[in-house]
Amino acid sequence: MRKMILATPLAMLFAGCFATQSDVQVLQSDIRTMRGEQLAADSARKIQMDRALASMRTANDSLDALSTRLTRFRSDMTSSMSSVQQQLLQVQELTGQSQRRIQEVRASLEERQSATAAPDSTGAPATPGPNALFQVAREQMMQGSNAAARQAFQDLITKYPKSDVAPDAAFYIAETYAAENNTAAADSVYARVASQYAGSPRAATAIYKRGVAAQAAGNGDKARDLFNQLIKKYPRSDEAALARDRIKTIK
Repeated sequence: MRKMILATPLAMLFAGCFATQSDVQVLQSDIRTMRGEQLAADSARKIQMDRALASMRTANDSLDALSTRLTRFRSDMTSSMSSVQQQLLQVQELTGQSQRRIQEVRASLEERQSATAAPDSTGAPATPGPNALFQVAREQMMQGSNAAARQAFQDLITKYPKSDVAPDAAFYIAETYAAENNTAAADSVYARVASQYAGSPRAATAIYKRGVAAQAAGNGDKARDLFNQLIKKYPRSDEAALARDRIKTIK
């Protein structure tokens, strides 16, 4: 009897060290529940990630489309501006041809007047008129004789300082220096044209030429100042339109 009494507590003690089948089932159920919750959470995160990636792809596609449109727009604008500039140059060329033709006619008239004029008191023939001198100087310049052309233009300005071709003569003196790559002398004469003949169309062209030369020499600050000066003084000139485009390219 005593042995049975001692065995019962021992059995109960050892029984507490082992899990029952019911405990195992509960544990397995808890594990399955945790796995299910984890899978559900992973699935939710995957859905969120997929949505985020889809949103990023949509945003990238939108940015790519916008970038393409901007590139196309810039290309179209560049082509348009190039076309406008080309047209402006063509107009200037045609205008220059018309002016040369007018000067040729005026020079011819002056030559006829000079031929029919009576000699002065010394017996010397009459001095050619400003348009005749201008025509001679231009021909020298077209032939590449810059020094001779420069002297002829200067003679015109000296003899006929009030002539309507005097601003053109001064401008072409600067052009002869530019043709010889004497940029300092050309810049100085262009500046004189802009100040001395401010009311002439050549003034705007002279300022523009100075700005272009400064930009080509890498002096962006001087070029910007000259272009802004041109735009301020001659806002409606063709050169002002070109200057506005030039300013955008200065770094």
